[in-house]
Amino acid sequence: MDQKILSLSAEKSIKKLQEFLESLRENQLGEFLRNQAIKGKQVGALLKAVFKGSPCCQEAGILRRIDVYKCCLQLVESGDLTKDVGSEIMGILMVEVHNFPTSSLVQITNKFVGAIREGSLINGKSLELFPLILNTLASTKENLDDEKGEPNGEDCKKQVISTLCSGRWDLRHVSRLTSMFRDILLSSEELDLVVGKILSLFYKLDLQEIPPLVYQLLLLCSKGCKKKVLEGILVFFSQLDKQYENQEDTDLLDLVTDPPGELRHVEGTIILHIVLASKMDRDLGKVLLNFLKTGQRGEPSQSLCPFSIALLLSMSRLPKYEEQAFDFLKTSVVKSLRHYQFHQGSKFLRDLVPQTSCVSAMILEVVKNSVHSWDHVTQGLVKLGVILMESFGPKKLWGGKATEPNRELPQTPAQQACSLGASILLETFKVHDLSRREILEQVLNRIIIKSSSPVVHFLDLLSGIVTYAPMVLQSSSSKVIEAFDFLPFLPLHIVQGLLKAVQPLLKVSMSMRDFLILSLRKAMFSSQLDSRKSAVAGFLLLLKNFKILGSLSSSQCSQAICASQVQVDVHSRYNSMANQAFCQEILDCLKKCLNQKADIRTMLYEGFYDILRRNSQLAKSIMQTLLSQLKQYYEPEPDLLPPLKLEECIVLQGDLVLLQEPLDHLLRCVQQCLAWYQSKMQHPLQHEEDEEGGLQEELDDILQSVTSRMIKSELEDFELDKSADFSQATGVGIKNTIYASLVMGVLEVLIEYNFNIGNFNKNKLEDVLSLFKSYSKLSDILKEKAGKSKPSETHKTTPSLLSMSFVSVLLKALFRDNAQSHEESLAVLRSSQEFMRYAVTVALQKVQQLEETGQVDGPDGQNPDKTFHHLCEITRVLLWRYTSIPTSVEESGRKEKGKSISLLCLEGLQRIFHMVQQSYQPKVKQFLRALDISYGEGEATEISVTQRAAFQIRQFQRSMVNLLSGSDEDFNSKEGLILVTILSTLSKLLETTSPQFVQMLSWTVKICKEHSVEDAAFCKGLLNLLFNLHVRCRSPVSLLRDLSQDLHGQLGDIDQDIEVEKPNHFAMVNLRTAAPTICLLILDQAEKVLDDVDWVIGRLKEQLSLEATAEEVPQTELPKEPLEKAVILQLGTLITAFHELVQTALPSGSCINTLLQDLGKIYTILTSFAKYNIQSEAQSTVAEKKEKKKKEEEKEEEEDTEEEEEEKDEDAKKEEKTAAVAPAKVKVFQKAKPIPNLIFAIEQYEKFVINLSKKSKINLMQYMRLSLSRDFKINKAIMGSALQESGETDTNQVRYLPGPRPARLPFPLGVCLQRSRCRPTRNLSLRPGDPSRAPQSQLSLAPPRPPRNGDRESVDR
Repeated sequence: MDQKILSLSAEKSIKKLQEFLESLRENQLGEFLRNQAIKGKQVGALLKAVFKGSPCCQEAGILRRIDVYKCCLQLVESGDLTKDVGSEIMGILMVEVHNFPTSSLVQITNKFVGAIREGSLINGKSLELFPLILNTLASTKENLDDEKGEPNGEDCKKQVISTLCSGRWDLRHVSRLTSMFRDILLSSEELDLVVGKILSLFYKLDLQEIPPLVYQLLLLCSKGCKKKVLEGILVFFSQLDKQYENQEDTDLLDLVTDPPGELRHVEGTIILHIVLASKMDRDLGKVLLNFLKTGQRGEPSQSLCPFSIALLLSMSRLPKYEEQAFDFLKTSVVKSLRHYQFHQGSKFLRDLVPQTSCVSAMILEVVKNSVHSWDHVTQGLVKLGVILMESFGPKKLWGGKATEPNRELPQTPAQQACSLGASILLETFKVHDLSRREILEQVLNRIIIKSSSPVVHFLDLLSGIVTYAPMVLQSSSSKVIEAFDFLPFLPLHIVQGLLKAVQPLLKVSMSMRDFLILSLRKAMFSSQLDSRKSAVAGFLLLLKNFKILGSLSSSQCSQAICASQVQVDVHSRYNSMANQAFCQEILDCLKKCLNQKADIRTMLYEGFYDILRRNSQLAKSIMQTLLSQLKQYYEPEPDLLPPLKLEECIVLQGDLVLLQEPLDHLLRCVQQCLAWYQSKMQHPLQHEEDEEGGLQEELDDILQSVTSRMIKSELEDFELDKSADFSQATGVGIKNTIYASLVMGVLEVLIEYNFNIGNFNKNKLEDVLSLFKSYSKLSDILKEKAGKSKPSETHKTTPSLLSMSFVSVLLKALFRDNAQSHEESLAVLRSSQEFMRYAVTVALQKVQQLEETGQVDGPDGQNPDKTFHHLCEITRVLLWRYTSIPTSVEESGRKEKGKSISLLCLEGLQRIFHMVQQSYQPKVKQFLRALDISYGEGEATEISVTQRAAFQIRQFQRSMVNLLSGSDEDFNSKEGLILVTILSTLSKLLETTSPQFVQMLSWTVKICKEHSVEDAAFCKGLLNLLFNLHVRCRSPVSLLRDLSQDLHGQLGDIDQDIEVEKPNHFAMVNLRTAAPTICLLILDQAEKVLDDVDWVIGRLKEQLSLEATAEEVPQTELPKEPLEKAVILQLGTLITAFHELVQTALPSGSCINTLLQDLGKIYTILTSFAKYNIQSEAQSTVAEKKEKKKKEEEKEEEEDTEEEEEEKDEDAKKEEKTAAVAPAKVKVFQKAKPIPNLIFAIEQYEKFVINLSKKSKINLMQYMRLSLSRDFKINKAIMGSALQESGETDTNQVRYLPGPRPARLPFPLGVCLQRSRCRPTRNLSLRPGDPSRAPQSQLSLAPPRPPRNGDRESVDR
């Protein structure tokens, strides 16, 4: 049959071919073509012959063509054909499409639509023909049947697409169908319909089928709907991420049954598809950024998700999007952190609006997900981390002082953003091997290049990196070695931080250690003092952290960076002798520094003790060095006074007198080493005892000799009596000042030495008291001289050389030691109030130093654990001393000047409690447990932080009640203020829901209600405490209302004829504290409440705009009614408070200015709320909401009227001052600036309320009186008569003062101005002397005339 068809086809006439084809049975031709196609024999030629014999001009030919098409499409779909045969058949079918009439095309189209909707497609290859058929159909202009009114081809195509998008698709062929639509000519409406259908199928597909579909969808969106495509992809993966995070049993999780790792691989593939598409189509990237920026206007976490952040980071690799992507992410991070901080700072907002995910957590989630082959995201993560650290790290302020961040707990959003950048880099370093070298290079470059700026955050990051993987970083040792070359040129604190950070590397890399030593030796011989300091600091650090095998193991041998951080035996490569030789070589280098300047010697003396604790085998060398150094300044003759050669400690350089030897630090180092030796003798090593015992005895003898002779010495022996010159302008004065500093330091060292070796021996403690008396005499002389000197020559307080551990022991002995065996000896010290006050003062100095620098001088000063332990001991003693002996009891019989010991103890407690919360946040529980004496160490039940804090709070509450119970004359305002500060600090540790917090709040309210104190500072602190407690549990608007009423009652009304009833809610409000103290507190707190309300209104507006633009209701939609109700209640109560304040006769100044500013702010917020209601009215009608709004407006109008009266009253006061004091005119004008802003806010508010009334069909202006218009015209006749009555002879001009305020006339404004109401939208500002700003029809001014003395200086508006 095939040969016959082909032979008939070869003839010129097709008549015989037609007859033959018509002679075949109904299905014979189809079966024949099927068999031939499967065999692959001349299928193309046969099809061409069949089509040639089936002309479209005959009905039979058309039907045969349709049957052939149907048969061929079934063959192609069956999958029984080879690829070549299938392609040949599809090619021939495509060529013949254009020969079909429209009705035939419709039949074939319906065949395709039916197959798609029924899901009968097998492989979907036949769909390649469908776009051509549909486009051909759409290109036909004639109708299918004009008589029946059937649509034309274009309309038919629209119906087909609509039918397809409304039907069900086989999920196996979604990608092929999407590819099919690319070849169809679609209008914007059709494309939108198709895209919506495809996006809806995302939620039904298997995870592995989504990437090819996204690829096809991105190609399809080149025609349009880019925003809809990107939004659909982002929303889908955002929901998928959230459901994986929450592990909820939802529809998406039912569909995606693969592990999360597979989801991350799919996301990574799709990100690559989108980035590639953005690279080819620049508009796609712009649409993506614009879409994300639009969402950024509201809550950033609502528009961002880990997937979208990863997409942006990947797009940042494209140069055209890099800057925009990082700017967007940086802004989103800061905005999200600010939103989070603002939300967490208000209980009102926390209860009203649930907290959403933070962008910071999303970015860290991206770092975690990037392990799944997201290499295209890693580069962006590194850049983002560096950008955040550089942009929000500590800055250098004016004057060179840096803003160092709180390493324990970042507070501000900027600090949190910087911390986030460090976390991104550290976590990326941990999970990506290929990025480690780049991260290390970036960090080291910024430490070295930007050394003039604060780089502590980069040093902390470097420490974390090295600590995590010191062995891995050996491959990048060249970068660290390059950094060592710059050590001599870096500041000292950066050198110390850098060496501490890389210290674990030095333990595992011998080459790196050798190169460091070489660099430090070069720096030691530098001409720059800072370079030599850096060298000493580096050598000391090496000796502290490289322990010689065989050294004494002691619990005191702790360090900032311990060897346990390095999981490797650091001594396996070296024997003990080699390590000891290494340390001895470094120590020999350091000995040469004893000939350097005083600063370097001081560093050396402070480091020797730490070296001794770490490497006990170096004790002999160190103690020998100290002995030989001390002998240079020691008088060996036992009867010679003074025992020290102070003149050898200074050096003269021309007219300059400089300190050469810090003798006090040298003696302190000797004393510390002797104390270490005594503790070591409890665990002696036999081979060391003989070697070091002689040195110890000799040093001991020297110190005892110095002690006895210093007691005998008088100040005249040092030439430091009262007649000595301590002026800083002369060489003698500078020398005497240096001598005095050395002598005082030596005396303090000897006090500590004798107390430690005395073991509560009475004679030794008498020596201690004698040494203190000498110290006190010299200190009094210096204070007296400092008081007489010029301000520029004021002497700074010299830091005490007593160690913190000794201070804690001394305080415990003075105040808490009840042992009978110690009672007689301690009575010697307790008999001196000055000595006890001195001990407490030194403790306060140590606490202050710890708070400012994070460490203290002396042994264990850089050990945080030891320092914290001593801090707890000091706090316990100070707390016991204050609670046992109140200030009132101590001051009743005290004759000495200065602060009492109890008050000093209280100041110390205030500083300690604040510092613990700021710098030791993780150890707060341990700190409170150390203070809580009432509970034993082995209590059965665990006591919470709230309970322990409440116990301490009760002690200070009792002290506060006792203080307030006394007479007004005995009230100690300093003590009261400190007590309030301590209570405020401790109250932050209470859980808001605990009964202890409720008791604290009720107690504070009771104190404020029952006690009247006239001290403004104390009242301010107490009310601040009250506000802070209220804000943590509820909104303070009711409290503001009560305080405003009390304020009105105390200060009276602006109308003197009105007598105001005094409600007396709070006795703390009295005439002395009412204004400005309490008034400003109320206004400040009201402003915070207004900020909260404004934030809620902003969220409502954002939600409203999302509802208007989104096709579906967002899943994160908040219920509006509770938010609107809360806003109305807050504003209504605040308006009542402002109503009281506006009527109050407040004194002029800060109170009036702040009140006017807050009034302007509340009007602005009311306007914003009115705008929201107008927008909401356009979408829905809620009658109940408008009724509430109406009531709120009625209350507000009352305040409006009173505010205008207040404004007039203040204008009169200001003008009286201007007339009395001419230089004060400018100041008065400046104070009047809030008034025009307030008037504008009022008019804007009225404008939108009128608008809202029209929209809602409710008369919201029923109880409101419109403010008078500022548009007016001058009645010449009335003005002329008024001027004549006031004695004026020339009516041509009025004298004006320049300034922003309107002028004032010497007669009532209503006499000469014809007022008229106008629309609030008309805001004409009429300024004297500027007639051009007013319409000519409403204003005419007379020609100017010379001013006269009788003229007033301003004209009313």
